[in-house]
Amino acid sequence: MAECRVPAQFTIPPERNATDVLFDAAAAEPGRTVFLEQAGSDWLPITAQEAADRVRALAKGLIASGVNPGDRVALLSATRLEWTLLDFAIWSTGATPVPIYDSSAAPQIDWIMEDSSAVGIIVETEAKRKLLDDVSHVTAATMVFTIDPAEGPSLEEHLTAVGADVTDAELEARRRSLKADSPATLIYTSGTTGRPKGVMLYHSNMLGEIGGVLDTSLSELLGEGKRLLLFLPMAHVLARAINLVAIEAKVAVGYTADIKNLLPTFEVFRPSLILSVPRVFEKVYNSARQKAYDDSVVKGKIFDRAASTAIAYSQATETGSVGTLLGLRHKLYDRLVYSKLKAALGSQCELAISGGAPLGARLGHFFRGVGIPVYEGYGLTETTAAVAVNTPSHVRMGTVGRPLPGNAARIADDGEVLLSGTVVFGGYWQNDEATAEAITDGWFHTGDLGSIDEDGYIKITGRKKEIIVTAGGKNVSPAPMEDIMRAHPMISQAMVIGDQQPFIGALLTLDAELIPDWLERNGKDPSTSMADLVKDADLHAELQAAVDEANATVSHAEGIKKFRILRNDFTEETGELTPTLKVKRKVVADKHGYHIDKIYGH
Repeated sequence: MAECRVPAQFTIPPERNATDVLFDAAAAEPGRTVFLEQAGSDWLPITAQEAADRVRALAKGLIASGVNPGDRVALLSATRLEWTLLDFAIWSTGATPVPIYDSSAAPQIDWIMEDSSAVGIIVETEAKRKLLDDVSHVTAATMVFTIDPAEGPSLEEHLTAVGADVTDAELEARRRSLKADSPATLIYTSGTTGRPKGVMLYHSNMLGEIGGVLDTSLSELLGEGKRLLLFLPMAHVLARAINLVAIEAKVAVGYTADIKNLLPTFEVFRPSLILSVPRVFEKVYNSARQKAYDDSVVKGKIFDRAASTAIAYSQATETGSVGTLLGLRHKLYDRLVYSKLKAALGSQCELAISGGAPLGARLGHFFRGVGIPVYEGYGLTETTAAVAVNTPSHVRMGTVGRPLPGNAARIADDGEVLLSGTVVFGGYWQNDEATAEAITDGWFHTGDLGSIDEDGYIKITGRKKEIIVTAGGKNVSPAPMEDIMRAHPMISQAMVIGDQQPFIGALLTLDAELIPDWLERNGKDPSTSMADLVKDADLHAELQAAVDEANATVSHAEGIKKFRILRNDFTEETGELTPTLKVKRKVVADKHGYHIDKIYGH
């Protein structure tokens, strides 16, 4: 049984809690910039002292409004500075935040409010507040707060006024009542299968994540003067945990929910590091390639050669064998292509961290070859975000790195990845059956399949529940092939199918942003309907090449024999994607059963 255990060089004092990350900074360096708040096109600094004062005012208002120690308070908002301030404020009252994805529908909110027994909910806007009309477990007894109400003072102004009579001593007593073993947050899994379960994380888990990350060589790339722009949902444990790591590491953090305008925001904000999910890195690559081809076929071919050079250069650096010719080509393409890509990300980006789903070695090598190393990590909500990550001093492309200090991983006899350590949760909220199923002898069963090499690097090969077993008994892991197909600019999503079927098939969706360019480049009518486009022979031939590339990595029996192009992309709104852009396979299979039947001639 393969196993890797990495000892911690840090300790977690029993009296410490997550609020100390901010309040200790305010006490030690009150003038240090901890946050950057967007004001039009400017980003204004907020010092540790200013942030701590705002958190205190919010917390006092919540106390005066009736929030008690041990209560659960839901937080439904897009990513913004107030999210973090309210997170710290809820903690400071002695209560437990329950984050809810901003995209959640009324039934999802209702389940979380019911299961968590939350006494209150903070929503971002009046529109979100109206959504609560359809949430039966928000009653007259539930405290409801709105960050940006339609009229009247903002929530921060309101709570500051309401809490004016709450003393500093009462607030400090509340805050200090939290210990390392106190509940820190109740996060509901996004639910690719079944109803979301409440994951209870403790302050020791949060502090273990901070200590583990900063106990690696990643800490050498962090520090004062560095800037992080967070745009992932703060309801996702990855953004939440890295937010705390950044504050502790003296990195100034900015927040935006304007995903459509990320590139213009990058140019102004100039982040030193980027945290994202693989789909965003895929989009950056595909958009850059498409833009090159839109300019001219020549520029497109230059981009492709530059991409191949970047990948080859990255691979060569692993073995220390960068030849003279490859080095010269790399310098040439750095001037022609890579510098423009780095400029689009603000010109200051030194590294990126990818999590939430597999990145794939191809993209990892490309970005490292360009000069923006993407350190892929691995974790789940149950592991407080990253439990393993590649770092500058320990990196192996195609893996998710070694366990963070203070944690361990092992591979079970059936190939499942098991985890234990400081970041691993203790169980599911009010669900002993699920807890007993997930944790055995102190090891958390992740449901992921993988391997650990002789140096402790973990490789994730798929999900146990996603393994496809064909009618012929062939076991197929869909994720690696899907990653290769998504590399094609026109493919937005790819889902491999074939469970209990005679052969492997695939459902493909198109990237709507790139369709007009494809039509123009291929001399097609710009008004071509989706119904006609998905039948276009030229498009099928182009996508067949992407399928062939994926098939080249597996045996003939595992290869994709037929595929169908769907008219509509998978979206979170239609229920086919989770908020972190993972495909809900069962939902897609149910919704697109007609196309699956067509593939298999039913």
